[in-house]
Amino acid sequence: MRPRVIVLNGGSSAGKSSLVRALQGTLPEPWVAFGVDSLVEAMPPSMLEGKDGLAIAADGSITVGPAYRAIARAWRAGIGAMARAGANVILDVVFLDGAADQAEWRGPLRALPVFWVGVRCAPAIAAAREAARGDRVSGMAARQAETVHRGVAYDVEVDTSSATSEACARAIAARLGADGSPRRLRFPRPSSLDRPKRRSVPR
Repeated sequence: MRPRVIVLNGGSSAGKSSLVRALQGTLPEPWVAFGVDSLVEAMPPSMLEGKDGLAIAADGSITVGPAYRAIARAWRAGIGAMARAGANVILDVVFLDGAADQAEWRGPLRALPVFWVGVRCAPAIAAAREAARGDRVSGMAARQAETVHRGVAYDVEVDTSSATSEACARAIAARLGADGSPRRLRFPRPSSLDRPKRRSVPR
């Protein structure tokens, strides 16, 4: 059964947003995208302060309170309902608690064909992207680069440190009809990734 939900998990500035757009342009059917950033933006300012909501410390660490968790549970249930109603959904998420967060998603997505994708990026490269963006707390990207993947089971992993978003999207699309067994994809650097191979001419 072809996946109806694609879950992209990666740290801040790992390149998930660009990968989402590339997937939407690569996959043959329409896919709607939802991200944890949109959920945070939809919350009132009071939810971004204090111990009950989502608190971001000066060092980039994030503390999640009970009020935020309750809203997040409702959001996940809504995403699952949309997929069951027939929509193809791409999720851009950050598993702050690694495997525990993946488990939180398995309930709302139960009985749905889900494709889990690990979006990796070298901490130094993610930190450089973070600095260039200027809209993130310094230190968040490097802190999340590895921790969000701890204990998480994937169908495929891509690395945006060494591959373009378009190349990662093509690799993911190529796997969507496969058996779903976990396999790590490795890519050459972007400069040579899409360069056609030179054929040798018989002398």
